Amino acid sequence: MNCRKFGKHDFEISILGFGCMRFPVINDDESKINEKETIKMLHYAIDNGVNYLDTAYPYHGGNSEVIVGKALQGGYREKVRLATKLPVWLVKTYDDFNIFLKEQLEKLHTEHVDCYLLHALNKYSWRRMKDLGALDFLTRAIKDGKIKYAGFSFHDDFKTFKEIIDSYDWDFCQIQFNYLDENYQAGISGLKYAASKNIAVIAMEPIRGGKLAKNLPKEVKAIFGKSKIKRSPAEWALRWVWNHPEITLLLSGMSSLDQVVENVKVANDAYPMPLSEKELDIINEVKEIYKKKIKVNCTSCGYCIPCPNNVNIPKIFNLYNTAFMLDMLEESSKNYREFIEQGIDASKCVECGNCESMCPQHLHIMDSLKEVHKVFTTYHSR
Repeated sequence: MNCRKFGKHDFEISILGFGCMRFPVINDDESKINEKETIKMLHYAIDNGVNYLDTAYPYHGGNSEVIVGKALQGGYREKVRLATKLPVWLVKTYDDFNIFLKEQLEKLHTEHVDCYLLHALNKYSWRRMKDLGALDFLTRAIKDGKIKYAGFSFHDDFKTFKEIIDSYDWDFCQIQFNYLDENYQAGISGLKYAASKNIAVIAMEPIRGGKLAKNLPKEVKAIFGKSKIKRSPAEWALRWVWNHPEITLLLSGMSSLDQVVENVKVANDAYPMPLSEKELDIINEVKEIYKKKIKVNCTSCGYCIPCPNNVNIPKIFNLYNTAFMLDMLEESSKNYREFIEQGIDASKCVECGNCESMCPQHLHIMDSLKEVHKVFTTYHSR
């Protein structure tokens, strides 16, 4: 398995990591993992060089850590760097940090976690974590030998990312990164900033939760189909991420043994050879097709929020663009119902104009919000 150096530390990690949030399940119940099949998948990956496993407290209804712990018995624990994440939204007091870590160590059947992350940080949860003493907790846990390396996963804008990076001596971070999201959230700017500080950068959602591998728009299929270089859409997406030398590894949430076998093969073939100009041209063609399907040219910079009426403008526009970019209008319309139930949907806009005065893209946000609400609610009522 091809490997890359883990940031400032003197060891290498496989460029393919196993994301443990999409295990095969029984009867479509996400909390009921198919234990036999999952352990088979994990063992195959490790036996073929994958040495980084990434799980988290809430995955599969809390059962992912349990199954991973079982899979790592019999000598497998010593073959991997094990990562899991603190559920920051459940932490209410400083003591909770230690309570959750203790529970996770027990579920994973291990005395220490190699890589421990503050899960899904954004500007709000980051402030809470600082106020509750999360950074002191991480330092203490490392000193006590319960974790070896401290990091965080991230879902917000570059400004917040940079603030977090500069606030602690992090070993690694985890960002969403794929050929459609190079300027989304932390994006390429965050990738390069973290790497400049010798912090390992882990890419999550390299295939956008499978969306860049299946149900592709016909125009995208045509571009990949006419290429003399024959690869699956998933392989194109993975190779694009690995083409960035600042990426330490990417996580693939594999759901079947066939996916594990394919991804291991791709990881062995893809590196260290970079993508050629011709290959990059193919991906750029695909990106242009997706860009043409964008309805609102929102970069999710976040300058428009907080909205005085709690409308989550960037997330609404991201959902709307995804619906048309990936031909997911039905699924996106259903997801929009959650915005309505939470009271953060576009209909809550009172046209105060604050957002438009702050938008660096000079978007007609109020008109676009009306259009979004009309499209999603009309489709959902069909």
